[in-house]
Amino acid sequence: MQGMVIQMNDEQFLTLTQLQAFLDGTMAVDFAVLAPDRYGFIARTVCRFRYQRLKRVEKAVVLRFLERVSGYSRQQLTRLVKRGAERGPLRKRYRGSRTSFSSIYSRADVLLLAHTDSLHGTLSGLATKKLMERAWQLFGDPRYQRLALISVAHLYNLRQRKGYLQRRQVWTKTRPVTAPIGERRAPRPDNRPGFLRLDSVHQGDQDGLKGIYHINAVDCVTQFEAVATCERISEAFLIPVLAELLHSFPFKILGFHTDNGSEYINRHVADLLNKLLIEEHTKSRSRHSNDNAQAESKNGSIVRKHLGYSHIPQRFARVVNDFCREYLNPYINFHRPCLFAETITDAKGRQRKRYPYKLMMTPYEKLKSLPAASEFLKPGITFNHLDALAATISDNEAAQRLNDARVTLFRIISDRSKSAA
Repeated sequence: MQGMVIQMNDEQFLTLTQLQAFLDGTMAVDFAVLAPDRYGFIARTVCRFRYQRLKRVEKAVVLRFLERVSGYSRQQLTRLVKRGAERGPLRKRYRGSRTSFSSIYSRADVLLLAHTDSLHGTLSGLATKKLMERAWQLFGDPRYQRLALISVAHLYNLRQRKGYLQRRQVWTKTRPVTAPIGERRAPRPDNRPGFLRLDSVHQGDQDGLKGIYHINAVDCVTQFEAVATCERISEAFLIPVLAELLHSFPFKILGFHTDNGSEYINRHVADLLNKLLIEEHTKSRSRHSNDNAQAESKNGSIVRKHLGYSHIPQRFARVVNDFCREYLNPYINFHRPCLFAETITDAKGRQRKRYPYKLMMTPYEKLKSLPAASEFLKPGITFNHLDALAATISDNEAAQRLNDARVTLFRIISDRSKSAA
């Protein structure tokens, strides 16, 4: 029975035969020994039966007996019997209370972590740790001194603290494309920036009315990204926005990769690319979903995360486009850390991708780290100018500006939509 304390008088056990009889349940026992005296009981039993001189089978009988009457495990009894056979009394070596460890991270640190996650939208543990390192080392914020050294595993522990939790808690088939525009293959950047992957994101329908469309362009190597918004996916609306988007990248555009949607695989886009001297135009292959996976993943982690899924009427396309150009794009390129892959080839020639923490950096930092990076920049753009843009405000200030501008944006959309109704 749980909670029962065995107390017994050991004076009636004189031989190993009596111990065996007790274990077999054929011998009556007078229980009289108190629980605090178990160490003494073990020591007396070891001395009485001269445990060290017993045979292996006889030692097993003594250990089974002590295990039965003491409640200790076999492993603990083995240690205690060994100590009881030595000279000197058998005593407890541990204190009455367990050792308590001092807490490294205070409640203020937990609240600061919650504030940082609130600003940046609760990024992964690796990205959050990088942001706190940058806040302390790059921008000199003393509040992040301890959090800059936290492990990623313990960061998730802090997110479970009470203080943190109080602050934060119609399908259609794809139509086949027969247009002979673009080459069916994946981009091959060879560690060169300028090979873009593009995808469109539709901002919902409401009462049969289409919403705005976001154009998301991501560089294959640096993850440098630009989001632009247009009213409709047609020549009159898409081409000007697409031209503006391509001009926003600081480096030369060498490749243009999309899926097989007709909004990109047409002669108007092809003429625009020829005008901008973009020689490589590729499109995704059938049954190769990874060809444009990078842009599609950014659709969720960037566009949907910051602009949501709700319907936005088409008349707000220019307002949303200004928001992306002024606040969203600078934040994701200069202040939001990204993971970059490291390819490891084993002895059999198989390649595996890993994402070590040392390769986490912002897209702009990745651009600067490339060999001969300045050679890829557009004429008139230098890293001195880009460095000044990156250091104008801190990561947290950029996130705060983005959040404030987003609140203002959706307030304008809501107010105007109500007045129009």
